[in-house]
Amino acid sequence: MKCDCGANVHCPVDATIDMIGGKYKSLILWHLINNTLRFGELRKLIPQATPKMLTQQLRELEESNLVIRTVYPVVPPKVEYRLSELGESIRPILEAMYKWGADYLKRSGIEVNCSMTVRA
Repeated sequence: MKCDCGANVHCPVDATIDMIGGKYKSLILWHLINNTLRFGELRKLIPQATPKMLTQQLRELEESNLVIRTVYPVVPPKVEYRLSELGESIRPILEAMYKWGADYLKRSGIEVNCSMTVRA
């Protein structure tokens, strides 16, 4: 659902959805909480994402300043991803989304079955 606030209006909900609303963005952000991961590690954690889609989502998160990509000058190339300070600030939103979704699924008689797990 998009905010229909009108022209030249900056909607906070719209801004948040634009930044984290990609198909795998929330999963990527979730897995980077308290972790620095390489591309291959993210692929294992999010196997449903094609390499092309995962790359695209990571680039968009980097452009939004939520994720920091570090390239090490070694052979073979080593690239790591971690949350920026701005990315860290999204944690409460992701946790609230997880809780709401888990409660919804439970009330619907559906078992939670994804790569996201409750954070301590």
